[in-house]
Amino acid sequence: MPAGYFFAGQPVVPVITTATRTTIANSTLPPVFAGHHERYLHYLITERRFSENSIEAYDNDITIFLTYVAATGTRSLNRVDIATLHSFLDHCRTVRKSSNRTNSRRVSALKSFFDFLARENQVNNNPFNIAGLPKSGSTLPRALSVEEVQQLLEPPHILTPIARRNNAMLVLLYATGLRVSELVQLPLSGCNLHAGFVRVVGKGSKERLVPFGEFAKERVELYIKTARALILKNRRSNYLFITHLGTCMTRLRFYQIIRQAALAAGITKEISPHMLRHSFATHLLSHGADLRSVQMMLGHSDIATTQIYTHIDQDRLKKIHKKFHPRG
Repeated sequence: MPAGYFFAGQPVVPVITTATRTTIANSTLPPVFAGHHERYLHYLITERRFSENSIEAYDNDITIFLTYVAATGTRSLNRVDIATLHSFLDHCRTVRKSSNRTNSRRVSALKSFFDFLARENQVNNNPFNIAGLPKSGSTLPRALSVEEVQQLLEPPHILTPIARRNNAMLVLLYATGLRVSELVQLPLSGCNLHAGFVRVVGKGSKERLVPFGEFAKERVELYIKTARALILKNRRSNYLFITHLGTCMTRLRFYQIIRQAALAAGITKEISPHMLRHSFATHLLSHGADLRSVQMMLGHSDIATTQIYTHIDQDRLKKIHKKFHPRG
């Protein structure tokens, strides 16, 4: 296993989080299962260079599967077959109440896990490398209308330092389509107000530049000049958007912030940070942006992932046609 890899000239030591190590150590899994599990996580960190969020998701899916398999009395992963997978997915649907989308993600995680084990000669083959595996019905991501976004981005009536920070975060999120983890962890040096772009390190440690306009520049600049130092209170921080402790906020905290902002703006629908990312992409495409440019700004490795936003606009056009056409 590699001792580490380098990013921006600095060594990054691959680690498995303390929480994950504790879970592995305290698990009731057979030792061989726990060993396979830990080696796979090291592979995701050192070779695939997955983000922390992706590793947590894979960790959770593999843990759930191995726990299920162990509970059936199986002590060798060579005994796992396609029938095991179908039984596991049925368990997820009926007992864990998992959605089709979640189960589809678990299938993908398990295929990757068994591919790794097969290459390491820990299993004879990958039993899931066959056609006919269950797939989820893809659901279109939900987006806000342009009017709803305008309501959401209106500055609050009482402009405290925290309110300025929160509003600047919302404005920059819609202006750039960043992932929520990219937004909350954005370094101060990653936002170039003069040139009008942010430098982001996304999934797979891939760096990209995303432009933003004058509106976002004004809100972020106002936050930096009038609010950031007041929040820090003589502390230092490398993050652009900071808490009173000088740290970046959690994804959960920003989710709470966007929900509070939506309610204050009179938006009653369920809203999340990712919905602003969806809105960013949908509105760009509906106003004539080309798919390749939107793919680059979103940081999608596969343009097929970006193409789903073209279906959103088609769906909207169908609804308009049905509502207004005499024979709709």
